[in-house]
Amino acid sequence: MKIKTTEKYGAVIVELKGNVMGGDDTKEFNDLLHKLIDEKKIRVIIDLGDVKFMNSSGLGMLIGGLTTMKKANGFYKLANVTDKIESLLIITKLITIFEHYESVDKALESLPK
Repeated sequence: MKIKTTEKYGAVIVELKGNVMGGDDTKEFNDLLHKLIDEKKIRVIIDLGDVKFMNSSGLGMLIGGLTTMKKANGFYKLANVTDKIESLLIITKLITIFEHYESVDKALESLPK
């Protein structure tokens, strides 16, 4: 998995690419979120448009990220959720936990001004 961050309209967009399988990637992802919190950047959008595959550990990583941002009173939204990942969220009932949007721009619009 590759992680790339960009900033737009006061939010940090975290692009995940490749296979989201947890493991070492979880630590890198978690460290990134804590660094953002330390920098007072608590408006985060996770762009899943280039994720090819996600397993249960990858889902756990996303849940951990949501918990981390909520504890910091931040915002954590998913964008560009593919059909494959959406069905995974539906099957696991996590669709009700994550705010998800069809695009990064829609996720950005949903953030409070």
